[in-house]
Amino acid sequence: MTPDTLFSLAGKVALVTGGATGIGRMAAEGLMAAGAHVLIASRKGEACEETAAWLNALDLPGRAEGFEGDVGNAGGVAALAGQVGRRATRLNILMNNAGRTWGEPLGGFPFDAWDKVLSVNVAGLFHLTQALLPMLKATAQPGDPARVVNVGSVMGEVPMGDGAYSYSASKAAVHHLTQILAKELAGDHITVNAIAPGPFVSNMTAFATADPDRRRKVGQGVPLGRVGRPEDIAACLQFLCGPGGSYVTGAILPVSGGINVATGPSLFERAFK
Repeated sequence: MTPDTLFSLAGKVALVTGGATGIGRMAAEGLMAAGAHVLIASRKGEACEETAAWLNALDLPGRAEGFEGDVGNAGGVAALAGQVGRRATRLNILMNNAGRTWGEPLGGFPFDAWDKVLSVNVAGLFHLTQALLPMLKATAQPGDPARVVNVGSVMGEVPMGDGAYSYSASKAAVHHLTQILAKELAGDHITVNAIAPGPFVSNMTAFATADPDRRRKVGQGVPLGRVGRPEDIAACLQFLCGPGGSYVTGAILPVSGGINVATGPSLFERAFK
């Protein structure tokens, strides 16, 4: 066994939703670096095409293809699944990364912020997975399962709202749904796992990470002392989707620098000061 074989995705086809920016783009680059053909879809088709061109210019072993796809409603999910079927003869990997957030303080959080967020983060994720199951089942093998990787969040693991109430609740739902699907699809040789990222530089977190000084301050609040890097996501996807992850399902992988286990100061520390 060598790193080339343990993490190789040569010949695999992957779909990354929301792959034009942020964590999706980091994941797409990691999958391509391992040799996969990566389909990138989001509501902004032109941005997906630009990202695919940028990734292809890196001269990685794999290649990328970008196009428009919306998982926020039933019609969009059906159209996206149809696009995948027309663009690829098989599908080995589905990364449900497309997401939406909403931030308002408690007392003024609007009712429609729930439907707008959960329709993409939970319902869209579920229905796209359901729509693409025939393609995933067709490639699944006992020794080489098809893979579904959902993007949750550390905010779905710990009671951390920060004004993003519907987002945090949606990511907790993603984690639970991941484990339900892992149980139900194991017999079809499909693994279902999730990553639970902490702070990464992305459009969604630009309000706090775009500025270098603010980004440094955010990193100071992370137990490991920094915000996430692209390779943190890329390597996780290579593990979960490659031979090394073929015996892992139902896992919620914390990619949060330790925020998931940060519980505050010692309970009795002050008694001895």
